[in-house]
Amino acid sequence: MSLYYLIETFGCQMNAHDSEVLAGLLEEMGYRPAKAREEADLILLNTCCVRESAENKVWGRLGVLKRLKRENPGLIIGVCGCMAQEEGTAERIRRRYPHVDLVFGTHNVHRLPDLIREARESNALVVEVLESEGGIVEHLPAKRAPGLSAWVTVMYGCNNFCSYCIVPYVRGRQRSREPRSVIDEVSSLFAEGYKEVTLLGQNVNAYGRDLAEEYDFADLLSELDRLDHAGRIRYMTSHPRDFSDKLIDVLSKTKHVCEHIHLPVQAGSDRILSLMNRGYTRDGYLALVQRIRKAIPNASITTDIIVGFPGESESEFEETLDLVKQVRFDAAFTFVYSPRRGTRAAAMENQVPADEKQRRITALVELQNRITKEVNNAMIGRIEEVLVEGPSEKEPEKLSGRTRGNKVVIIDSKQHPGALVNVRITDGGTYYLKGEILR
Repeated sequence: MSLYYLIETFGCQMNAHDSEVLAGLLEEMGYRPAKAREEADLILLNTCCVRESAENKVWGRLGVLKRLKRENPGLIIGVCGCMAQEEGTAERIRRRYPHVDLVFGTHNVHRLPDLIREARESNALVVEVLESEGGIVEHLPAKRAPGLSAWVTVMYGCNNFCSYCIVPYVRGRQRSREPRSVIDEVSSLFAEGYKEVTLLGQNVNAYGRDLAEEYDFADLLSELDRLDHAGRIRYMTSHPRDFSDKLIDVLSKTKHVCEHIHLPVQAGSDRILSLMNRGYTRDGYLALVQRIRKAIPNASITTDIIVGFPGESESEFEETLDLVKQVRFDAAFTFVYSPRRGTRAAAMENQVPADEKQRRITALVELQNRITKEVNNAMIGRIEEVLVEGPSEKEPEKLSGRTRGNKVVIIDSKQHPGALVNVRITDGGTYYLKGEILR
């Protein structure tokens, strides 16, 4: 008799890849993926705590699962990931959600088979949340969904301690995987037929600093670029403070590493950047962008921006708008500041009122959308290499793919997914481009 599992993932690509590892471990135990919650013998919520909205979704989902547990007492319900690693989460679950069987954190994913066995044999909540991260456990199985793209984690944790961010507290200090393990995994993925691999880390630019040998992210990209494959390599996320001239030089010369650089700026005011503990200045960021664009003229630069950080004045918000106008990002992920318990920013005075934060985010989004459309319109007539991904969500009768700069292109073609084609851009919108394949 088969057992069935369901994993619900909240949060970033790191969490999504962790869920692939959880699925791989479960399938080694004999579990099979469930098509619906009602079919599952085991449900795991792989959680995120970066924003309050993500946590609220998890609490709401646990409430929904109470009915399933009542109808199927043998169902194992587990909570894992960043939110589980937060201090106080396990106790809150114990008090308010007695139908949950298992809670484990970010440092012991490899222990899942043993924890499930403990949960099945126990009449009480099983909790294993390790305070220290320990070493990296290599060669864990990953159940990746069929497709063109795959994620590979190159490092875990973060040493930056930005004042608004909970990640270092729940993911631990920085630990880099050994280069050979990363290179072998990427090589095997291309051999299996994946067309694009994205390297993941909270701050990939700091990769290698904790290794015994002198080896950094630029070295890793150079070696991956020399592998015998025809695929693409992407990476995220970069920290501006650690984006070295050596890395820029390598990126300007690589064949397979895409010219898309996600470079979170977060704010345009030096005072706010200092309060955020970002480790760079406004002028330093602008100078970095200039160096990147000089070396890689066709680079697509995207960013993250937070509005309404504690104490942010109107003039400081205007500095952010001015920086956006100067850089002219290809796109930006914009966020309203949300206090996270346990971070320094949550205890800061002069929290910005909610209505003011909403006004600022609206102004920022309107500005960036206008710039994005202008940037995309300027691409009309250009020839872009596009990886065809499948039917377009916008126009299902057509196909869509992505440029090396990570822009979505809708094409009127019968090309099969996975094909790399040269496309002439014919139209540019805010969220996508349109193009025609060159014959």
